[in-house]
Amino acid sequence: MLKRVLSGVIGLSALCSLNVMAESNFTLFSNEIGGQLSSKQVFSGFGCTGDNISPALNWKDAPAGTKSFAVTVYDPDAPTGAGWWHWLMVNIPADTTSLVSDAGNPAKDLAPKGSIQTVTSYGQAGFGGACPPKGDSAHRYIFTVYALKTDKLDVNAQNQPALIGYMLNANALAKASIISYYQR
Repeated sequence: MLKRVLSGVIGLSALCSLNVMAESNFTLFSNEIGGQLSSKQVFSGFGCTGDNISPALNWKDAPAGTKSFAVTVYDPDAPTGAGWWHWLMVNIPADTTSLVSDAGNPAKDLAPKGSIQTVTSYGQAGFGGACPPKGDSAHRYIFTVYALKTDKLDVNAQNQPALIGYMLNANALAKASIISYYQR
């Protein structure tokens, strides 16, 4: 009897480990960004002269139960006391596994149908590239994709980043990130 119970416990433990391992494979990757951002991802304004183009992003191995995705870009090193939100896109359909380059430009209509880009720390919706103060050490730009347990977040394009962040964390099944750096 003890042998059967132990065998069952070991089997259940192995099954749970496989499930956790499968969920931990959620991965975000990009052929356009890596350890350093290029001038393509630098803001055009505030003294910066980049192209302000959001990079193409791809993800794979989302956990079971994923009903939608969201993508954010956050700079925790901004001298604001609260960081700086560079991009927030929510309500990306569950069958989407990538964003094309410049999907963060709302005027170009390249974002997945049904998705919403909300206000960033720049005060407008869409991608706002890197623009750290001159002389600061390199800032981290954290590109994150969230796998969410809900089809849609009840938000609009004018909602503030703190509210979006709260809703993302409350509904996240998993997240995957890429960290890139930029200094000027």
